Amino acid sequence: MGSAVTVARNQPALPFPAASTEDSRADHPEIRIAGRALRPTAVFDTYWRFAAKRQAVYLSRLAGEAGPWTDDPILLRHRFTNCYRAADRVSQYLIRHVSYEGSQQLEEVVFRTLLFKLFNRVSTWELLRDAFGEVSWENFDHSAYDEVLSRAFASGHKLYSAAYVVPPPRLEADRKHSNHLRLLELMMTSDLGDRIADGGSLRTAFELLQSFPAMGNFLGYQFAIDLNYSAVFDFDEMEFVVPGPGARDGIRKCFGPASDGIEADIISYMADHQQEQFERLGLAFAGLFGRPLQLVDCQNLFCEVDKYARVAHPEIAGHSGRSRIKQLFEPVREPVGAWFPPKWGLRT
Repeated sequence: MGSAVTVARNQPALPFPAASTEDSRADHPEIRIAGRALRPTAVFDTYWRFAAKRQAVYLSRLAGEAGPWTDDPILLRHRFTNCYRAADRVSQYLIRHVSYEGSQQLEEVVFRTLLFKLFNRVSTWELLRDAFGEVSWENFDHSAYDEVLSRAFASGHKLYSAAYVVPPPRLEADRKHSNHLRLLELMMTSDLGDRIADGGSLRTAFELLQSFPAMGNFLGYQFAIDLNYSAVFDFDEMEFVVPGPGARDGIRKCFGPASDGIEADIISYMADHQQEQFERLGLAFAGLFGRPLQLVDCQNLFCEVDKYARVAHPEIAGHSGRSRIKQLFEPVREPVGAWFPPKWGLRT
């Protein structure tokens, strides 16, 4: 994905012809989801083609092959996350170095996971780890953690990932990171880990997380997924899904306005019918070492296809009206890792 293909900024070459909305809808039979008749646009097929190409890039990089790993000019030029959420670098770091390193007591795993996810930035985690040696709830000192982060912030250190916005809770502190430390303390003193374990489902975990200040539906779902990577929980990822704003945009581009309000049902349809769709288009997709796309992965793919379609299908609109992809692809020197929750039983 380096610079082997030069693409004009205003007139990019397309990996396959872009059809008009009307023509593409005529090529697809109606799909009934949640009692509605939906007519897919050209972006529906792009969803599956993108998934196959992006997964092929991941597997090529994992095998240590030299780039470029695709002939798709949009993938060559722009940055897209992996098809599988757990395969992305930050998730890989979380799983290997946060979830499964350190004490495996429930409250400690929950504490480390929540602390990491509130900032979602590896350098912030390592800053705290280097300062305290071991990041643990047992030895947590709010003032000491706040001092380390405040000093780093004052020196220009970025504390938060740009992947998505984590709104600051209003807990009467002056700084965003100080309020998040207070939120973390509130979660832990509310016995959140035990309550999630007692609830026994991903949905209950989401509902409990979502009930805390500034969490909201999207973050509540994402945090529930991250907690569920660990060994202390083992909920079914196919239980339910919460569509984020980017996914809603991608769904609108795939199915038009008739999809509004049934986005979660559509994501479930994509997960349930993935194999037949890949076969229909003659695409090779073996999954993640045999693991099919889960609901959270299909949700994330809609976010990425929303971005991809801004270039591949500029005539098909979503909700946001965005017309370009901001992030360009920049090669990362570190090798691609593949360390997944052992409970998944993947043979990597």
